[in-house]
Amino acid sequence: MKGFVSSRLHPLLALLLLVGLMLAAVCLGYFFMLLAGVAFFGVRSMQEFEALLRNPQLSPHGWSMMMLSQVLLLFVGFAGAALALASIQGRSWASYFAPRRPVPAWWLLLAAAIIVLSLPAMSGLIAWNANAQFPAFMHEFEVWARDKETQAQDLTQYLTQFTSTGRLLVGLLVIAVVPAISEELVFRGVVQKQITRLFGSYHAGVWLAAFLFSAIHMQFFGFVPRLVLGVVLGYLFAWSGNILVPMAAHFAQNAVQILLLYAQQRGTLSATLDPDSTQALPWPWMLLSAVLTLGLLRLAYQKFGYTGAPVVSHTLTGAGVLVGGSVPPTGHTLTSHGVEPAPQPQAPL
Repeated sequence: MKGFVSSRLHPLLALLLLVGLMLAAVCLGYFFMLLAGVAFFGVRSMQEFEALLRNPQLSPHGWSMMMLSQVLLLFVGFAGAALALASIQGRSWASYFAPRRPVPAWWLLLAAAIIVLSLPAMSGLIAWNANAQFPAFMHEFEVWARDKETQAQDLTQYLTQFTSTGRLLVGLLVIAVVPAISEELVFRGVVQKQITRLFGSYHAGVWLAAFLFSAIHMQFFGFVPRLVLGVVLGYLFAWSGNILVPMAAHFAQNAVQILLLYAQQRGTLSATLDPDSTQALPWPWMLLSAVLTLGLLRLAYQKFGYTGAPVVSHTLTGAGVLVGGSVPPTGHTLTSHGVEPAPQPQAPL
């Protein structure tokens, strides 16, 4: 399949193209949201639509509209842009996002277990980051950041009021399934891949993509725990070579939080396990969690057996065979195993 742009586009240009596609897709997502508001929720003007998004608590349709908006913005704005980038470069989605396939089902279960078992250890980071103090010269930023944090918490509490089993299922779909697919396609499937190409190091790709993943949430008093989560997801993708692995881990992270909230709302959860709390769990729990998590990460690294190195492609040009953009050394040839030394002629008898 031939694309509109080169599959060997410079990584920075590919990232800029992704940003452009995301902006266009977000605009398209907002248009779909407006159509849905008119068709299903009685929205009669743009002002009414904007007021509903700003203060969904004041509308009887606010919860449904906000859930629909999350689906449209993430699926269209994030997943749509990432998939479109692969398509216009002439790549199939499977080869772009899962060059190593298929993967055993137990890899997905292992990725999910790593994230779930890390939650107690992460509570320590959450508590530290939630109580972080900025230096005096950053006072205005701290005030702004805490205001954004409060807004995000208020919206999250509103969206996670699961008054029925139906709302719980919708919550699992919108808050667990959709972000796991959409955000992983963008941050691990595209951003991490392109940064790895740019620096020639999958470690750089993992950490910088995780930084952007955390920063885009605009919740700076949860920045460090989300950065660590992004790093774990990044290494799972680098080692496994299949986007389904970090997707499974991301889904497990969000789904467990939702189920804990639902159990709390029904009064069946111990106060010690309050998912909304920013307090650290008892240190023996955190220590055990850290040990188990690191042990499973080591197991994943050993079993996945993939270094995260980008797949090297070979292109026949007028200058010969190009490998990763460079001409192979003299006396080498392209074989089914890649570029190898050419066979030497036998001396005459």
